[in-house]
Amino acid sequence: MSLESFLKWAADLGVSDSTGAVPYNCLGHSLSLSYFPHAGGESLLKDHKLSVAVNKHLPLSSIQILTVCLLYEMGKGKSSWWHPYLMHLPRGYDILATFGEFEKQAFQVADAIWAAEKAILKAKLEWKEANQLMEELKLKPQLLTFRAWLWAASTISSRTLHIPWDEAGCLCPVGDLFNYAAPGEETVCSEEVDSWMSAPPFQVSSLLNGDCAQTSCTEQFDTHDQRLTDGGYQEDIAAYCFYARQNYTKGEQVLLCYGTYTNLELLEHYGFLLNENSNDKVFIPLEPEIYSSSSWPKELLYIHQNGRPSFSLLSALRLWATPSNKRRSVGHLAYSGSQLSTENEIHVMKWISKKCNAIVKNLPTSIEEDSLLLSSFDEIQDIHSILEPGKALSASREIRAFLEANNVESDSNLLLSRKIRRSIDRWKLAIQWRLRYKKILLDCICYCTEIIDSLF
Repeated sequence: MSLESFLKWAADLGVSDSTGAVPYNCLGHSLSLSYFPHAGGESLLKDHKLSVAVNKHLPLSSIQILTVCLLYEMGKGKSSWWHPYLMHLPRGYDILATFGEFEKQAFQVADAIWAAEKAILKAKLEWKEANQLMEELKLKPQLLTFRAWLWAASTISSRTLHIPWDEAGCLCPVGDLFNYAAPGEETVCSEEVDSWMSAPPFQVSSLLNGDCAQTSCTEQFDTHDQRLTDGGYQEDIAAYCFYARQNYTKGEQVLLCYGTYTNLELLEHYGFLLNENSNDKVFIPLEPEIYSSSSWPKELLYIHQNGRPSFSLLSALRLWATPSNKRRSVGHLAYSGSQLSTENEIHVMKWISKKCNAIVKNLPTSIEEDSLLLSSFDEIQDIHSILEPGKALSASREIRAFLEANNVESDSNLLLSRKIRRSIDRWKLAIQWRLRYKKILLDCICYCTEIIDSLF
């Protein structure tokens, strides 16, 4: 089906360029999805057979139900009212739940590997829980497989739009075509959130008593977070509306911000990452005493994408590096972001630098090796090009491990299959992620060194 036919179908559905109070059916310079009867869009549950079956399995989450509904509609083929839309969905995704064992281990970092494992386990559990419903609907055998479930679940994870009345969100033709742009400099950043935590109404006395005013923080952050998205359901006009933050010229790609995500979160939910992501962060292992010496939540103790320790991490480490009998007297300085002393600051910077350096050295490959491996991916045409000479020894080991994991003989003359290329795409994403991770750590080492040199 052509894109023109798809857009016509979407316009008939209610996608409009009208900026007036009553949208009309056409497509132009702005986008407004205008038809949500009874605050629910065009519900798949209008199908009587589907509705009756789903009502017998109410313990399933709304996300599981929408995933089953998507597979059910796929099983209808051309008879599905949604057929024009379904035919334009991607045939495959690269979210974390789709990563195989080799691709998962390619992250090298325990936190990322664990995130992938959790995503895979969650997907398998939800598939098994929904299996009885799918069998009752008599889905085709190929739609009952875990592979089919992963495809549908990935579609829901990466393409649905947020709506206030349903956790699963909604599938929105045309509205889900926009690629992601991270929040710009004019929007709130994580460093600002840290600052809010250290300013009124977050009084120093409350922090020292272990009260982080979590409720106020959440409420204030939610208010700011609303500005990070370029779309949302507007109840006053019963429409899902999108807004461009800039003037686009013909041929330019229109990008929308979905919110703030780290690269690992982007991979988990959407299957891509950004080379430059201002919201990315690295968490380093911290001793238990560091957590207990201050009132900062663990999720605020990290290193920014630019290599600088977060406001909260520096505050916590400055207190931790202070003798316990003196912490109360200098707590107000630490929580305000002030250095406690030259000696204390040097100790903190040396500790962070040493910790980052140890992490980088313990990883199986270096930044240079990862960069070399990435540079060769675009040139891969067949098995032999993967094994071409000149690659670092560690890279060669990883390549051979990849071939072994995919049951590919090194002397094969066959071109790479679609399955192998898909695995390479996920492998490449894992390498890109770990490369950014290592660069953040090295940038942090450089930052700490600069601070130390400036204090001598």
